[in-house]
Parts: sequence; C-alpha cells; structure tokens
Amino acid sequence: MTNLFISLYIKLFFLLTPFFVLSVFLSFIEDMSVPEQRKLAVRVTISVLIIVLILYFAGNPIFSTLGITLDGFRIGAGSLLFLSAVSLVSGKRARPEPEDDTDIAVVPLAIPITVGPATIGTLLILGAELGDPTNRLVGAASLVAACLTVGLMLFIAPALKRIIGSMGLAVLTKITGLILSAMAAQIVFTGVANFMS
Repeated sequence: MTNLFISLYIKLFFLLTPFFVLSVFLSFIEDMSVPEQRKLAVRVTISVLIIVLILYFAGNPIFSTLGITLDGFRIGAGSLLFLSAVSLVSGKRARPEPEDDTDIAVVPLAIPITVGPATIGTLLILGAELGDPTNRLVGAASLVAACLTVGLMLFIAPALKRIIGSMGLAVLTKITGLILSAMAAQIVFTGVANFMS
C-alpha cells in the first residue's frame, strides 16, 4: 500500500503541473499583501481539493452513463495530456485571464490552470482503474496529499520564488512537461494494447 501511495502521489503531483501553477499564481499576487496572498492560496487549495475528489470518484458513473469504454477514454485523455505536456515543454501554455465577476481562486487558478482538461481526463481514468475499495482510498489519500503539497507551495510562493528563481521555475515547468509526456504515452499505449486484445 505504501508503494502504491508514493507512486500515485508522485504522478498526481506532476499531473497538477505545480511549477506552472506557481508561476501563474505569482503573477496574480504581485499587488497583494501577504495575508491576502495566503488567503488566496488556501481558497485555491480548497477549490482544487473539492474538484479533484469529485472527478476521482465520478469516473465509473460517467463511463457507464455515457457508454464509453475505459480504454477508449484512455486513448483520448492520453492524447490530450500529451498536448498539455507539449505546451509546457515549449513554454506556450497560455495563462487564462480572469473574468471580472469571478473568484480567481476558482477560475482561472483552480480551473483550468491547476485542473485542466487533460488533468480531468486522467483523474477520471485513475478513479475508474482502481476498482478495489482499499486501492481507491489509497488513491484518494495520495490525491489529497498531492493537492496539499501544491497548496503549501502556493502558501509560501514568494519564498519559493526567491529560492528557485524565475529561470528555475521555467526549467522545472519544462521537466514537468517531459514527465507528463511519458505518462501520456503510457496511458495511450495501455488503451491501445487493451483495445487490440
């Protein structure tokens, strides 16, 4: 169980693109006081936690309702995740601008910056794959841990920027993209292999 938790935690941490999220978050808090920055970080973390847990447990009901096979969805979501990874590596992933009447903690910081379309698809697959109740609980715990880690990074964002620097953030974002591209390839290969067999 420990190995499953650690493996899922690492995958989910990178799936949330923490360094891209951190760079966007820093651009939003430039004119905020420290208490306001921390309050925003907490609201983003709570929003992300609620969204990802709903998606994680909604996989099987959605697939059965829509009549989509898990392997078919693997191929589609893996392709989407690969495109997301390419945008991170190339540095062309755009920062969505907030609407005037929306809470930036939810839109765009929680959705679509932290939990984008590729993340949504991967979470639905993960929740459906872990059929055993114990494994599903371990998966949920690792998901919560990954979200809280990203939340902690946002909470201490200015200090992290001083340590890592803008160049370091850019490099770490590109490395995240490479890891996500490998994850995407594995998801697609699994879907194709199962579909062919």
